[in-house]
Amino acid sequence: QANKLLEFFKNSRSENLYLVGDIIDVWAMQKTFYWPQEHNDVIQKILRKARHGTNVFYIMGNHDEMLRKFIPMHFGSIKMVNRVIHETVKGKKYLVVHGDAWDGVMKYAKWLSKLGSIAYELLLKLNIVINFFRRLRGKEYWSLAKFLKYKVKNAVKYIGEYEKTVSDYAKRKKFDGIICGHIHHAEDRNFDGINYLNCGDWVESCTALCEKYDGSFEIIYWDKIRENYIYEQEDNIIEVDNFKNAS
Repeated sequence: QANKLLEFFKNSRSENLYLVGDIIDVWAMQKTFYWPQEHNDVIQKILRKARHGTNVFYIMGNHDEMLRKFIPMHFGSIKMVNRVIHETVKGKKYLVVHGDAWDGVMKYAKWLSKLGSIAYELLLKLNIVINFFRRLRGKEYWSLAKFLKYKVKNAVKYIGEYEKTVSDYAKRKKFDGIICGHIHHAEDRNFDGINYLNCGDWVESCTALCEKYDGSFEIIYWDKIRENYIYEQEDNIIEVDNFKNAS
C-alpha cells in the first residue's frame, strides 16, 4: 500500500531509517512488470530523506535478493547492505536483518517459497474484491491473509518457531535483540532475555517499528492513527530517534 507508506514518510522524521528487505519485489516483476507513479513517489521520498540527513539503510530481502551481488554499495546516499547493527540510546545492540536466512522453506526449497509467494499474491487479489464490497457497505479495510495467518494452526506454529529460531541466533551472537521482517507479522516479545522485534509490512498491516527517545521500541499501526497525521502540519509530525520501516 504505497500510498499509505508515502503518507507515513511525509509525516515522520528520524535519525536512522532501516528498510528491512523486499522493498522492490523482483520476484513479482519477473512475471509482470508493474511500477506505478506512487512507487516512484515513495523512492523519491526516501532519497530526499537521505539527502536531508537521515541515515538510510536498504537491507536486502529474498524478493530483492538479486541485488545482493552488488552489496555493499550506495544508491545515492542510501547504504545497501545484508545486515546492520543498531545501537539504542541505552547502549543495547540489535541485529537488523530481513530474516529469510532462518526460513527453512527459503533455505532448502526455494521453489516452494516462490509457490507460496504466488498463492499469497492470489490472496491479495481476492482481498481487493472483498474490500471493494466492504467499502460499499461502509466497512473498514480487512486483511484475509492476515486473518488466515492468525487462525490457521500450522501458520501460527510456523510463526512461533521462526521467532524462537531467530532469537536463538541473536543470543548465540551476543546481541541484546534482533529486528527483522520477512514473515509479515509485527511483533515485540522476549525469548530467554532476547528482544525479538518484527516490523511487519506495508502490504497488509501497514506497520513500522520505532525506537523512542527513552530507548524503548514501539510498533506503529499506521491505519489506526493515520487520520491524525495525513495533513502535513508541523505539530503533527511523528518524531523519533530511530525509525525502522517494513517492506
